[in-house]
Amino acid sequence: MSRLYIVPTPIGNLEDITLRALRILKEVNVILAEDTRTTGNLLKHYSITTKLQSHHMHNEHKTVEQIVERIKGGETVALVSDAGTPAISDPGSMLVRECIKNGIEVDCLPGATAFVPALVNSGMDCESFVFYGFLPQKKGRQTKLKEIAGETRTMIFYESPFRLGKALGEFAQYLGDDRQASVSREISKMFEETKRGTFAELIEYFSKKAVKGEIVIVVEGKNE
Repeated sequence: MSRLYIVPTPIGNLEDITLRALRILKEVNVILAEDTRTTGNLLKHYSITTKLQSHHMHNEHKTVEQIVERIKGGETVALVSDAGTPAISDPGSMLVRECIKNGIEVDCLPGATAFVPALVNSGMDCESFVFYGFLPQKKGRQTKLKEIAGETRTMIFYESPFRLGKALGEFAQYLGDDRQASVSREISKMFEETKRGTFAELIEYFSKKAVKGEIVIVVEGKNE
């Protein structure tokens, strides 16, 4: 049956992909990829020869209608991102909405998502949390920082390694340098690291080392 599959891919270690995901990637008519080179390496590793098509934040507005029509015409399509689950701080939600609007079955497979291991490894409250993804880079950033200062639930953010120092400094400014947090990077890779402490301690620690890999910051909620 024609449908859209949302297929999570490994966030680092190539073994972190399900048997079902591999089967779906082999069986679909086409795989929509954020970066065809990155996904191509994954497919080559598992000897998958399914056709790839570029689908990313810069072209999804133009390609969504065409993809919907192809699925309605009988094709089965898989959507992947470079790493993790599509639509979680990655392209995908627009296509999902259009498929649902057109009565197309959407099937999201379970799989890798960076914030889940980072949250659990932080040692903070996992019962009630809020995921913010990437904060706005310019417009609205200060407003958002002021807004989250009073949040009582555990907070999760994604950040670039190039902006980690700036982000930690801003969190310390708006939330207090004694607020507990953790920084996880290179999740599932050889040099995986989770550093826990106050913002003051984290700023001191990361100011002395070069940081690589995507970053997940987990922040303790404000005490009620």
